[in-house]
Amino acid sequence: MDIERRSGCPINLTMEVLGDRWSLVVIRDIMFGNRRHFRELLNRSEEGIASNILAARLKRLFSLGLITKLDDPTHSQKAIYSLTEPAIQLVPMIAAIGAWGRRHLPVSEDLSIRAELLENGGPALWDDFMNDLRNIHIVDPIGGANGSVTSPVLINLTNAFLEARAKMEREERERLRR
Repeated sequence: MDIERRSGCPINLTMEVLGDRWSLVVIRDIMFGNRRHFRELLNRSEEGIASNILAARLKRLFSLGLITKLDDPTHSQKAIYSLTEPAIQLVPMIAAIGAWGRRHLPVSEDLSIRAELLENGGPALWDDFMNDLRNIHIVDPIGGANGSVTSPVLINLTNAFLEARAKMEREERERLRR
């Protein structure tokens, strides 16, 4: 693992790996959006990551052992990015970060619904989700990328997000009609 080692403090070392502006966002998009190709990560990012930054973060996450990269059997110029076990084990931390953000920052309803569900589901839901992630990223990364292997937890989180987004859009249309 190629990280700067200012000290042996676990918080410092974790920040050396995950503390830049984009690494957790890329992991989030792979984890919760099942975005497994470069173009999906680039074009479907809510935050609008630049292509050179995305390429650099993917290379770094790969070198740190947080993601793997496989050739996509359906397209010779595409790669499938998958989470490794250390990245999957970030689920509780990401749930805690999302819960903190919901409590203390001006989040939107649609983008925070998954954080709310993860917080309310607690460790039992996190364990189920991590097991699902292992199936779609480690056991069968190609099936996970093409949708033939799915995560029931991810499907529920995604459906809640889509329902919240549809509700917000309905409310906005209603507001504009008035």
